[in-house]
Amino acid sequence: MNSFLRNLITMALVCAVTVGTNGTHAFASSLFEPNFTDRDALVSLYESTDGANWLNSDNWLTDAPLDTWHGVTTDGSGRVIELNLSENELDGSIPPELRRLTGLKELHLSENELTGPIPPELGELENLVVFYVSDNELSGTVPSELGRLTNLEVLALFENELSGTIPLELSNLASLKALYLSGNRLRGTIPSWLGNLTKLEELYLWGNELSGPLPPALGNLANLEVLYLSDNEL
Repeated sequence: MNSFLRNLITMALVCAVTVGTNGTHAFASSLFEPNFTDRDALVSLYESTDGANWLNSDNWLTDAPLDTWHGVTTDGSGRVIELNLSENELDGSIPPELRRLTGLKELHLSENELTGPIPPELGELENLVVFYVSDNELSGTVPSELGRLTNLEVLALFENELSGTIPLELSNLASLKALYLSGNRLRGTIPSWLGNLTKLEELYLWGNELSGPLPPALGNLANLEVLYLSDNEL
C-alpha cells in the first residue's frame, strides 16, 4: 500500500472517530456524501444569498425544527417539501446544493436579487411541481436539465436576463399547466413542440427576442386560456 493511500484511509478513520467536533463534522459531511441533509442544503442557500441580510431569517441556522425556519415547510418525516423565500431580499446565486432537497414540491424564490445562472442540478428535483424564480437578475440559458422535472406544473422564469433559445428538453414537461418565460432575452423561433404540452393553460413569451412565424401546432393546445406573445420580432 503506497503512502498516499495509507494517509487517505487514516484521514477518513480520524474523521469518523472525531466527528463530534464542529470542524471535523463539517469536513466529514462533505467527504461522505450520504451524510448531506436537508438542513445542509438550506444552510448552503443561506450562505450563498447573504442570509444575514434577509428581511426575515427567523430560526435559520438554529437547532430549531426545520418547519419553524422562515419559509420552510416539511412533511411528517421532516423532509422539506416547500421553500418560499419570495420578496425576502436574497442577494447572490442559487446554490447547486438545493438539488439535495429531493422531497421538494414547491420552490419560490421570486422578487429577490438573485444573479448568475439557474443551476442545472435543479433538474434532479424530480418531485418538484411549482418552480418560481421570476423577478430576479438570473442570467445564462434556460438549463435543458429542467426537462427532467416531469411532475412540474408551473415553471416561472419571467423578468430575468435569460438568453439563448427555449430548450427542446422542456418538451418532456407533459404535466405543465403554466409556462412563464416573458421579459427575458430569449431568441430563436417559437418551438412547434409547445403544441405537444396539451395540459398547458397559460403561455407567456412576451418581451423577448423571438422571431419567425407562429407554429400551427399551437392550435393543438385545447386547454390554453392565456397566450401572450407581444414585444418580440415575430
